[in-house]
Amino acid sequence: MKSDYLSSGPSFAEGEVIERIEAFRKRRPRLREEIVTLAHGAGGKSSAALVDAVFVEAFRNEALEDLGDGAVLTLPSGERLAFSTDSFVVQPIRFPGGSIGHLAVHGTINDLACSGAVPRWLSAAFVLEEGFPIATLREIVADMAAAAAAAGVQIVTGDTKVVPRGAADGLFVTTAGVGVVPAGRRLAAADVAVGDRLILSGPMGDHGMAVMLARGDLAIEADIRSDTAAVSDLVEHLLAAAPATRWLRDPTRGGVGTVANELARATGLGVVLDEQALPVRPVVNGACEMLGIDPLYVANEGRFLAVVAADEADAGLAAMHAHPLGGEAVVVGEITEQPGATVVLRTAFGGTRIVDMLVGDPLPRIC
Repeated sequence: MKSDYLSSGPSFAEGEVIERIEAFRKRRPRLREEIVTLAHGAGGKSSAALVDAVFVEAFRNEALEDLGDGAVLTLPSGERLAFSTDSFVVQPIRFPGGSIGHLAVHGTINDLACSGAVPRWLSAAFVLEEGFPIATLREIVADMAAAAAAAGVQIVTGDTKVVPRGAADGLFVTTAGVGVVPAGRRLAAADVAVGDRLILSGPMGDHGMAVMLARGDLAIEADIRSDTAAVSDLVEHLLAAAPATRWLRDPTRGGVGTVANELARATGLGVVLDEQALPVRPVVNGACEMLGIDPLYVANEGRFLAVVAADEADAGLAAMHAHPLGGEAVVVGEITEQPGATVVLRTAFGGTRIVDMLVGDPLPRIC
Protein backbone atom coordinates (compact mmCIF):
# COMPACT_ATOMS: atom_id res chain seq x y z
CA MET A 1 0.00 0.00 0.00
CA LYS A 2 1.30 3.44 -0.84
CA SER A 3 2.25 5.77 1.97
CA ASP A 4 0.26 9.01 2.07
CA TYR A 5 3.29 11.21 1.63
CA LEU A 6 4.30 9.39 -1.57
CA SER A 7 0.89 9.13 -3.17
CA SER A 8 0.64 12.68 -4.45
CA GLY A 9 4.26 13.66 -4.93
CA PRO A 10 6.33 14.07 -8.12
CA SER A 11 5.24 12.35 -11.31
CA PHE A 12 7.97 9.69 -11.46
CA ALA A 13 7.25 6.12 -10.29
CA GLU A 14 6.97 5.19 -6.62
CA GLY A 15 9.95 2.84 -6.87
CA GLU A 16 12.09 5.68 -8.17
CA VAL A 17 10.88 7.93 -5.35
CA ILE A 18 11.96 5.36 -2.78
CA GLU A 19 15.34 4.87 -4.48
CA ARG A 20 15.97 8.62 -4.46
CA ILE A 21 15.01 8.90 -0.80
CA GLU A 22 17.24 5.95 0.14
CA ALA A 23 20.20 7.53 -1.67
CA PHE A 24 19.48 10.87 -0.04
CA ARG A 25 19.30 9.59 3.53
CA LYS A 26 22.60 7.69 3.28
CA ARG A 27 24.49 10.93 2.72
CA ARG A 28 26.19 12.17 5.87
CA PRO A 29 27.86 15.57 6.31
CA ARG A 30 31.63 15.33 5.88
CA LEU A 31 34.22 17.88 6.90
CA ARG A 32 35.95 19.00 3.71
CA GLU A 33 37.24 22.47 4.66
CA GLU A 34 40.75 23.14 5.93
CA ILE A 35 39.80 26.32 7.79
CA VAL A 36 36.85 27.26 9.98
CA THR A 37 34.12 29.27 8.24
CA LEU A 38 31.01 31.01 9.54
CA ALA A 39 28.97 28.08 8.24
CA HIS A 40 30.60 25.84 10.84
CA GLY A 41 28.85 27.79 13.57
CA ALA A 42 25.42 27.94 11.97
CA GLY A 43 23.90 24.70 13.21
CA GLY A 44 23.46 23.04 9.80
CA LYS A 45 25.42 20.43 7.83
CA SER A 46 28.74 22.21 8.24
CA SER A 47 28.29 22.40 12.01
CA ALA A 48 27.38 18.71 12.18
CA ALA A 49 30.44 17.80 10.13
CA LEU A 50 32.75 19.88 12.34
CA VAL A 51 31.34 18.45 15.57
CA ASP A 52 31.53 14.87 14.33
CA ALA A 53 34.98 15.05 12.72
CA VAL A 54 36.76 17.16 15.34
CA PHE A 55 35.05 17.22 18.73
CA VAL A 56 33.26 13.87 18.92
CA GLU A 57 36.29 12.17 17.37
CA ALA A 58 38.59 13.64 20.03
CA PHE A 59 36.35 13.43 23.10
CA ARG A 60 34.35 10.31 22.24
CA ASN A 61 32.37 8.86 25.14
CA GLU A 62 28.87 7.50 25.71
CA ALA A 63 27.42 10.67 27.22
CA LEU A 64 28.79 12.88 24.45
CA GLU A 65 27.76 10.63 21.58
CA ASP A 66 24.06 11.14 22.32
CA LEU A 67 24.57 14.70 20.99
CA GLY A 68 21.57 15.97 22.94
CA ASP A 69 20.95 19.42 24.35
CA GLY A 70 22.83 18.30 27.45
CA ALA A 71 24.56 15.25 28.89
CA VAL A 72 22.52 13.17 31.36
CA LEU A 73 24.92 11.80 33.97
CA THR A 74 24.28 9.21 36.71
CA LEU A 75 25.88 9.86 40.10
CA PRO A 76 27.21 7.03 42.29
CA SER A 77 24.08 7.51 44.45
CA GLY A 78 21.89 6.68 41.45
CA GLU A 79 20.58 10.24 41.08
CA ARG A 80 20.80 11.75 37.62
CA LEU A 81 21.93 15.20 36.58
CA ALA A 82 21.81 17.00 33.25
CA PHE A 83 24.79 19.19 32.37
CA SER A 84 24.90 21.67 29.48
CA THR A 85 26.94 24.62 28.23
CA ASP A 86 26.50 27.28 25.55
CA SER A 87 28.19 30.46 24.31
CA PHE A 88 26.40 33.60 23.11
CA VAL A 89 27.83 36.05 20.58
CA VAL A 90 24.66 37.70 19.23
CA GLN A 91 24.77 41.09 17.52
CA PRO A 92 23.23 43.45 18.41
CA ILE A 93 23.45 42.56 22.09
CA ARG A 94 20.02 44.11 22.68
CA PHE A 95 17.05 43.53 20.37
CA PRO A 96 13.24 43.73 20.55
CA GLY A 97 12.12 41.30 23.24
CA GLY A 98 15.46 40.61 24.89
CA SER A 99 19.23 40.87 25.11
CA ILE A 100 22.32 38.68 25.11
CA GLY A 101 21.79 38.41 28.88
CA HIS A 102 18.32 36.92 28.50
CA LEU A 103 19.61 34.50 25.84
CA ALA A 104 22.54 33.37 27.98
CA VAL A 105 20.22 32.32 30.79
CA HIS A 106 17.26 31.07 28.76
CA GLY A 107 19.43 29.12 26.32
CA THR A 108 21.09 26.95 28.95
CA ILE A 109 17.90 26.56 31.00
CA ASN A 110 16.09 25.35 27.87
CA ASP A 111 18.84 22.87 27.02
CA LEU A 112 18.54 21.39 30.51
CA ALA A 113 14.75 21.28 30.34
CA CYS A 114 14.84 19.52 26.97
CA SER A 115 17.21 16.98 28.51
CA GLY A 116 14.45 16.14 31.00
CA ALA A 117 15.96 18.02 33.93
CA VAL A 118 14.63 20.62 36.34
CA PRO A 119 17.26 23.41 35.98
CA ARG A 120 18.90 24.44 39.27
CA TRP A 121 22.28 26.16 38.87
CA LEU A 122 24.17 28.14 36.22
CA SER A 123 27.70 29.45 35.77
CA ALA A 124 28.42 32.57 33.72
CA ALA A 125 31.70 33.50 32.01
CA PHE A 126 32.24 36.86 30.29
CA VAL A 127 34.73 37.85 27.62
CA LEU A 128 34.80 41.66 27.62
CA GLU A 129 36.41 43.87 25.03
CA GLU A 130 38.55 46.73 26.29
CA GLY A 131 36.40 49.88 26.18
CA PHE A 132 33.07 48.15 26.74
CA PRO A 133 30.83 50.47 28.82
CA ILE A 134 30.39 49.40 32.45
CA ALA A 135 26.83 50.80 32.41
CA THR A 136 25.91 48.47 29.54
CA LEU A 137 27.54 45.54 31.32
CA ARG A 138 25.43 46.28 34.41
CA GLU A 139 22.28 46.24 32.25
CA ILE A 140 23.14 42.88 30.69
CA VAL A 141 23.97 41.34 34.07
CA ALA A 142 20.68 42.70 35.45
CA ASP A 143 18.86 41.00 32.55
CA MET A 144 20.58 37.74 33.46
CA ALA A 145 19.71 38.07 37.13
CA ALA A 146 16.06 38.77 36.35
CA ALA A 147 15.81 35.87 33.88
CA ALA A 148 17.39 33.44 36.33
CA ALA A 149 15.18 34.56 39.23
CA ALA A 150 12.03 34.24 37.11
CA ALA A 151 12.99 30.65 36.26
CA GLY A 152 13.93 29.72 39.84
CA VAL A 153 17.58 29.19 38.92
CA GLN A 154 20.70 30.49 40.69
CA ILE A 155 23.89 31.77 39.03
CA VAL A 156 26.46 30.37 41.43
CA THR A 157 29.89 30.79 39.81
CA GLY A 158 31.60 32.51 36.90
CA ASP A 159 34.65 34.02 35.27
CA THR A 160 35.67 37.27 33.57
CA LYS A 161 38.29 37.87 30.90
CA VAL A 162 39.18 41.18 29.20
CA VAL A 163 40.72 41.18 25.72
CA PRO A 164 42.22 44.05 23.69
CA ARG A 165 40.00 46.47 21.82
CA GLY A 166 38.66 44.87 18.63
CA ALA A 167 39.17 41.26 19.78
CA ALA A 168 35.69 40.39 21.09
CA ASP A 169 33.02 42.52 19.40
CA GLY A 170 32.02 44.02 22.73
CA LEU A 171 30.80 41.11 24.82
CA PHE A 172 30.65 37.32 24.65
CA VAL A 173 28.89 35.28 27.33
CA THR A 174 29.19 31.57 28.12
CA THR A 175 26.83 29.82 30.52
CA ALA A 176 26.85 26.26 31.80
CA GLY A 177 24.08 24.69 33.80
CA VAL A 178 23.17 21.74 36.00
CA GLY A 179 19.69 20.33 36.52
CA VAL A 180 18.20 17.39 38.37
CA VAL A 181 16.45 14.66 36.36
CA PRO A 182 13.43 13.33 38.31
CA ALA A 183 13.45 9.62 39.11
CA GLY A 184 11.87 7.50 36.41
CA ARG A 185 12.00 10.19 33.72
CA ARG A 186 13.50 9.20 30.39
CA LEU A 187 13.72 11.17 27.17
CA ALA A 188 15.57 9.41 24.37
CA ALA A 189 15.47 9.23 20.60
CA ALA A 190 15.63 5.45 20.97
CA ASP A 191 12.12 5.49 22.45
CA VAL A 192 10.51 7.33 19.53
CA ALA A 193 7.99 5.07 17.78
CA VAL A 194 6.00 5.04 14.56
CA GLY A 195 2.73 6.91 15.06
CA ASP A 196 4.08 9.35 17.64
CA ARG A 197 3.03 12.99 17.20
CA LEU A 198 5.24 16.07 16.98
CA ILE A 199 4.13 19.10 18.98
CA LEU A 200 5.68 22.54 18.47
CA SER A 201 5.18 24.83 21.45
CA GLY A 202 4.64 28.04 19.45
CA PRO A 203 5.28 30.00 16.23
CA MET A 204 8.55 29.64 14.38
CA GLY A 205 11.15 32.24 13.57
CA ASP A 206 10.33 35.12 15.94
CA HIS A 207 13.81 35.32 17.47
CA GLY A 208 15.90 35.03 14.33
CA MET A 209 13.92 37.64 12.44
CA ALA A 210 13.81 40.03 15.42
CA VAL A 211 17.60 39.98 15.62
CA MET A 212 18.04 40.26 11.87
CA LEU A 213 15.83 43.35 11.59
CA ALA A 214 17.36 44.92 14.72
CA ARG A 215 20.71 45.11 12.94
CA GLY A 216 19.29 47.83 10.70
CA ASP A 217 21.09 46.56 7.60
CA LEU A 218 17.83 45.99 5.71
CA ALA A 219 15.18 48.49 4.69
CA ILE A 220 12.49 46.45 6.46
CA GLU A 221 10.45 47.62 9.40
CA ALA A 222 8.25 45.12 11.21
CA ASP A 223 6.94 44.64 14.74
CA ILE A 224 8.75 41.39 15.51
CA ARG A 225 9.92 40.52 19.01
CA SER A 226 12.20 37.70 20.06
CA ASP A 227 10.49 34.70 21.67
CA THR A 228 13.35 34.29 24.17
CA ALA A 229 11.99 32.66 27.32
CA ALA A 230 12.69 29.85 29.76
CA VAL A 231 10.57 26.85 28.71
CA SER A 232 11.30 24.69 31.77
CA ASP A 233 7.94 25.25 33.45
CA LEU A 234 6.08 24.59 30.20
CA VAL A 235 8.04 21.36 29.75
CA GLU A 236 6.97 20.25 33.24
CA HIS A 237 3.33 20.92 32.36
CA LEU A 238 3.68 18.79 29.23
CA LEU A 239 5.42 15.92 31.01
CA ALA A 240 2.84 15.87 33.80
CA ALA A 241 0.03 15.49 31.27
CA ALA A 242 1.92 13.28 28.81
CA PRO A 243 4.42 11.23 30.84
CA ALA A 244 5.21 8.98 27.87
CA THR A 245 6.73 11.93 25.98
CA ARG A 246 9.69 10.48 24.09
CA TRP A 247 11.99 13.36 23.09
CA LEU A 248 12.40 17.13 23.36
CA ARG A 249 14.60 19.64 21.59
CA ASP A 250 14.65 23.44 21.41
CA PRO A 251 15.00 24.59 17.78
CA THR A 252 17.63 27.30 18.09
CA ARG A 253 20.28 27.57 15.34
CA GLY A 254 18.92 25.96 12.20
CA GLY A 255 15.32 26.08 13.43
CA VAL A 256 12.68 23.37 13.29
CA GLY A 257 13.97 21.98 10.00
CA THR A 258 17.37 21.22 11.49
CA VAL A 259 16.20 19.60 14.73
CA ALA A 260 13.67 17.52 12.79
CA ASN A 261 16.57 16.19 10.72
CA GLU A 262 18.56 15.45 13.87
CA LEU A 263 15.57 13.49 15.16
CA ALA A 264 15.18 11.54 11.92
CA ARG A 265 18.84 10.60 11.79
CA ALA A 266 18.97 9.64 15.47
CA THR A 267 15.94 7.35 15.17
CA GLY A 268 16.26 6.07 11.62
CA LEU A 269 12.55 6.84 11.21
CA GLY A 270 10.67 9.25 9.01
CA VAL A 271 9.53 12.66 10.24
CA VAL A 272 6.53 13.99 8.31
CA LEU A 273 5.72 17.67 8.86
CA ASP A 274 2.41 19.24 7.84
CA GLU A 275 3.05 22.56 6.11
CA GLN A 276 -0.44 23.89 6.91
CA ALA A 277 -0.01 23.12 10.62
CA LEU A 278 3.39 24.79 11.04
CA PRO A 279 2.76 28.06 12.93
CA VAL A 280 4.38 31.25 11.64
CA ARG A 281 3.20 34.76 12.47
CA PRO A 282 2.16 36.66 9.30
CA VAL A 283 4.65 39.45 9.96
CA VAL A 284 7.48 36.93 10.37
CA ASN A 285 6.41 35.04 7.28
CA GLY A 286 6.31 38.29 5.31
CA ALA A 287 9.81 39.28 6.40
CA CYS A 288 11.10 35.81 5.54
CA GLU A 289 9.54 35.99 2.08
CA MET A 290 11.17 39.37 1.42
CA LEU A 291 14.57 37.92 2.38
CA GLY A 292 14.07 34.60 0.59
CA ILE A 293 14.36 32.61 3.84
CA ASP A 294 12.32 29.56 4.83
CA PRO A 295 10.90 30.01 8.38
CA LEU A 296 11.59 26.31 8.98
CA TYR A 297 15.27 27.20 9.35
CA VAL A 298 14.97 30.39 11.41
CA ALA A 299 16.07 30.23 15.05
CA ASN A 300 13.79 30.26 18.07
CA GLU A 301 14.83 30.85 21.69
CA GLY A 302 11.62 30.15 23.59
CA ARG A 303 10.13 27.15 21.78
CA PHE A 304 10.56 23.40 21.83
CA LEU A 305 9.65 20.46 19.62
CA ALA A 306 8.28 17.41 21.43
CA VAL A 307 7.64 13.85 20.30
CA VAL A 308 4.61 12.63 22.23
CA ALA A 309 2.87 9.25 22.23
CA ALA A 310 -0.22 9.42 20.02
CA ASP A 311 -2.62 8.52 22.85
CA GLU A 312 -1.24 11.34 25.02
CA ALA A 313 -0.99 14.07 22.37
CA ASP A 314 -4.38 15.63 23.13
CA ALA A 315 -3.74 15.72 26.89
CA GLY A 316 -0.26 17.16 26.39
CA LEU A 317 -1.53 19.82 24.01
CA ALA A 318 -4.32 20.82 26.41
CA ALA A 319 -1.81 21.19 29.27
CA MET A 320 0.42 23.38 27.12
CA HIS A 321 -2.50 25.56 26.04
CA ALA A 322 -3.22 26.26 29.72
CA HIS A 323 0.29 27.71 30.20
CA PRO A 324 1.20 31.32 29.24
CA LEU A 325 3.99 30.14 26.92
CA GLY A 326 2.05 27.32 25.30
CA GLY A 327 -1.16 28.94 24.10
CA GLU A 328 -0.15 28.56 20.45
CA ALA A 329 1.22 25.01 20.69
CA VAL A 330 0.11 22.74 17.85
CA VAL A 331 0.62 19.24 16.46
CA VAL A 332 2.82 19.74 13.40
CA GLY A 333 3.57 16.21 12.25
CA GLU A 334 4.08 12.54 12.98
CA ILE A 335 6.67 9.77 13.02
CA THR A 336 6.52 7.24 10.19
CA GLU A 337 8.43 4.09 9.30
CA GLN A 338 9.31 5.31 5.81
CA PRO A 339 11.16 7.15 4.41
CA GLY A 340 13.70 6.21 7.08
CA ALA A 341 16.04 8.83 8.54
CA THR A 342 14.45 11.54 6.40
CA VAL A 343 12.23 14.59 6.97
CA VAL A 344 9.48 15.28 4.45
CA LEU A 345 7.03 18.15 4.32
CA ARG A 346 3.44 17.49 3.26
CA THR A 347 2.66 20.68 1.36
CA ALA A 348 -0.53 22.70 1.24
CA PHE A 349 -0.97 21.64 -2.40
CA GLY A 350 -1.04 17.93 -1.55
CA GLY A 351 2.53 17.16 -2.65
CA THR A 352 5.64 16.44 -0.63
CA ARG A 353 9.23 17.62 -0.53
CA ILE A 354 12.30 16.57 1.41
CA VAL A 355 13.41 18.94 4.17
CA ASP A 356 17.20 18.74 4.33
CA MET A 357 19.64 20.37 6.72
CA LEU A 358 21.13 23.60 5.40
CA VAL A 359 24.88 23.86 4.92
CA GLY A 360 24.98 27.15 6.83
CA ASP A 361 22.56 29.59 8.40
CA PRO A 362 21.04 32.53 6.45
CA LEU A 363 21.02 34.54 9.71
CA PRO A 364 24.44 34.40 11.42
CA ARG A 365 25.12 35.63 14.96
CA ILE A 366 21.53 35.22 16.21
CA CYS A 367 22.48 33.65 19.55
